[in-house]
Order: sequence, then structure tokens, then C-alpha cells
Amino acid sequence: MNYVEDIETLEALYGIVGEAASVKVARRLTPTYRKWIMASRLCMMTTVGPDGTDGSPRGDDGPVVMELDPGTLAMPDWRGNNRLDSLRNIVTDGRISLMFMIPGSNNVMRVNGRARLTADEALRERFRRKSILPATVIVISIEEIYSQCARALLRSGLWNGEPAPADLPTVGDILTEMSEGKLDGKAYDEEWPVRAAQSMW
Repeated sequence: MNYVEDIETLEALYGIVGEAASVKVARRLTPTYRKWIMASRLCMMTTVGPDGTDGSPRGDDGPVVMELDPGTLAMPDWRGNNRLDSLRNIVTDGRISLMFMIPGSNNVMRVNGRARLTADEALRERFRRKSILPATVIVISIEEIYSQCARALLRSGLWNGEPAPADLPTVGDILTEMSEGKLDGKAYDEEWPVRAAQSMW
């Protein structure tokens, strides 16, 4: 198999970038980009670090990020599995990409930039949920914002309302497999809804 090894060969396979793909790039929040991103309750976050890349879904029951100023976003780090893969990458590298999604829309908005992590109490307070604060907040300096081509979501039919396949493995199934039966995956699946409800933030 031959692999593409240089940019000239790559570009020859695709052709030139269209005007719309170039003109849509912004360096900070504009009124339309702001309205779209603040309507998003879910984004996919990608980071880079010395041990490789990491992708992590981030979601909330309102806007998944807060605007600090037109060039800066803030995202609370709510409770997860404590692996800290994304956060380790942010501390050591800082490069970040966010892909904002809205159910029912086949458009995706991308933000590329640099991230830093803070435990600043005043900023954490801005995300308070009753007595709960995020442990840290990710502060993102925007380098570019643009809309992603809708074709991938159109091809996948992601928002068509289809149920998950009946034989789709559960996380419990995966844990049973990976632990060679030492972990009780069935019990994990049964207990998860209650545990999640009690530890959402």
C-alpha cells in the first residue's frame, strides 16, 4: 500500500479550497457564532499531550461553555472518571479543539485554540450547582472558529431518532471482558443510572 507522505501530493488529490470554506473563519466570537455556540449543550473536546491525543465529550444542561470575552471561553470540568487524560494534556501542551453540536442540526461549529486550567475560586463559583463547584475550569483562548461541513452528520443520520441496536454491548459488558470476569459488569450496568443521577455535577 502506498501512503501519502507530503502535502503537495495530498493537495493534488483534493483540489483548491472553496471561498466559503475560507471566508467563514473568525478569530473571536461574532454575533452569529456566539448565538450558535451558546445554544450548544454538547461538544467534543480534543487535546494533545506527550503521550498522544485524547478526545472527550463534554456536556451540560445549558450552554456547555461560558463566554468570558469575545476571544475567551470557559468550560467547567464536572465530575467524570478521574482519569484526567484531557486535563493532563492541557497542563502539558494546551492545544485544544472543540466541536459544538446541537441535536437536530447537521452543522457543527469548531473552535481551535489554546487552553489553560485554573482552580480560581471566583471563576469556579460562576458555575455553582447548589453546593457543588467544578474542581477546575478550562479557559480557552480562541484562535479560530468556523462551521464544519454537514456531510458527515447527514451521511450518518445521527439525528434520525433511531434506537440503539438491541445487541449493542454495554459498558458493563466491556468491563467484564476487559477484567476477564473479575468485575461484575451486570451489576455495574444496573447500578449506573442511580450513581449517575447522584453524581451528575
